Amino acid sequence: MNKEKRAEIFRRFKLANPQPRTELAYETPFELLIAVMLSAQATDVSVNKATARLFPIANTPQGLLDLGVDGITPFIRTIGLFNAKARNVIDTCRILCEQHDSSVPNTRESLEALPGVGRKTANVVLNTAFGQPAMAVDTHIFRVANRTGIATGKNVLEVERRLLRLVPAEYLLNAHHWLLLHGRYVCQARKPDCPNCLISDLCEFRTKTPVPGKPDGQSAKASRTAGDDTPGGPPGRDPDGNTAGKGAREDAGKSGKGTSSRTRLRARRTAAGHSASGKNGNA
Repeated sequence: MNKEKRAEIFRRFKLANPQPRTELAYETPFELLIAVMLSAQATDVSVNKATARLFPIANTPQGLLDLGVDGITPFIRTIGLFNAKARNVIDTCRILCEQHDSSVPNTRESLEALPGVGRKTANVVLNTAFGQPAMAVDTHIFRVANRTGIATGKNVLEVERRLLRLVPAEYLLNAHHWLLLHGRYVCQARKPDCPNCLISDLCEFRTKTPVPGKPDGQSAKASRTAGDDTPGGPPGRDPDGNTAGKGAREDAGKSGKGTSSRTRLRARRTAAGHSASGKNGNA
């Protein structure tokens, strides 16, 4: 993908959503840190339900530390891996109190030194809480970057580095949110909503979801150019996906051809029987 296409993609993202925000509920950098830690292998909705109960009780490092693992667990029990997450939260709160004056650090090295905080979590906090142009590549962003051609890569780190290098500087700060939201609601894994995608004409994904009324598995453009002659698949296959030779396709619409010899024999016998019956009746 060339830089003009990328620039136009993010221009449209910005026009549609000028101020994108994370869907995790938070008010302080510490609340964001805890919410992101809890969100691993969980939905934002489930995390928000848990923190809506937890944060009114305790929303500071010392407050959560005072609750302890046993005190936190009932609030986050509905989230996957809650036992491990509870331990990581308490250990993180202890380090924040002892080493960072109960504040969330704004450097990658310090964030990644916290229990339960990996590169992705650190990037979210750096970008969302501190306004740094970091790129937290999750499963949605990894898929969108590769599928569209914005920034292809074999792993999340490769995609992250390419996005940081290739996304135009004026869009870099919010690129993480735009790509994530696009992957979550439009460019979904199983069936991307290509007919309603605002960058469909710029996306380089070859097998776009078709518009309604078009053959499955083809985009509108593909169906216009492929010249399909069967309702169930590309040329050379019947609706069940069976391969058909050129001769079979050409014969399919011709009377008497393309049928089996046994079928033709039965037809001749039936015709002969009707003929004999007619002669006897006339006599």
